[in-house]
Formats: sequence, C-alpha cells, structure tokens
Amino acid sequence: MALLLAGCGWLAPAPTVRGNHVGADAMKQLVPGRSTKADVTALIGSPTAHATFDDNTWLYIGERTQPRVGQRLAVLTQQVVELRFNDQGVLQRIDVMNKKNGLPVTVIARTTPSPGTEANFFQQLFGNIGRYVPGSTGGAASGIGAGAPAPY
Repeated sequence: MALLLAGCGWLAPAPTVRGNHVGADAMKQLVPGRSTKADVTALIGSPTAHATFDDNTWLYIGERTQPRVGQRLAVLTQQVVELRFNDQGVLQRIDVMNKKNGLPVTVIARTTPSPGTEANFFQQLFGNIGRYVPGSTGGAASGIGAGAPAPY
C-alpha cells in the first residue's frame, strides 16, 4: 500500500515559475559599484516593477507555485530582489527578500455598498426585454442616446 501511494507522486503537476525569478548564477554576476542598468537588463531582463517614488530602485518579483487538488496554490518559494542604482545608473546595493520576510495580511470580507444597483429576481429576469434589437448598433431600442446621432 505504501509503495502504491509513493508512486502517486508523479501524478502531481510540475511547479510553475511566476514572475521574474533571479537565479543564483545571475546574482553572482551583479557587482555593486560596477554593473550598470544596461548590464542588469541584458543579464536578467527588465524589472517586474520600479519603486513607487524612485525609478532608480528596481524590483524583480518571482515565486514558484504548485497546484494542489481542491486547495489553493502551494507557494514553494518567494523571492524579491531589490536593486538600487545611483543617478548615473550604476548598481549600488542588492537586497534579496524571501517568504520569511513577508508580513501577514488579513483580508476583510465585506463589500463596498453601492446603493441603487440592487435588483430583485424579477427585475433581473424581465429588465432587459425590449432593449436588444438584432442588427442595432445602439440607439433608442438599447436605451442609449435616443434621437442622438451615432458616435464615430
């Protein structure tokens, strides 16, 4: 029985790389004080994002995930590589953050109220009768701009 269960591991889907994962070999080639923005782009590609208020801070964000049956994706690894450049475009500092550096975030399960959009079952069921006219591009039958010329 144990041998049979151990053999089921090959049925699991392969992990998927999401984002821009920077490998250890590429990290070794980045030299603070010498590497430029052009060197970094040629080596590991364009950044995933720039810092909000600083174009000289590049972020490479990546993770490896694996689907699990009936559950959320399993996050195997997470990595954020932060590269800081000076005003001349020369690399000054490299920071690598992983899953351990993450902060827990609680998601609030509520909805934003939007009054006036609640429709009961019958309004939803019969509300669109007469609004669609085959071959029409908009107009009085669809409830848009009755009597107005069609936009170009």
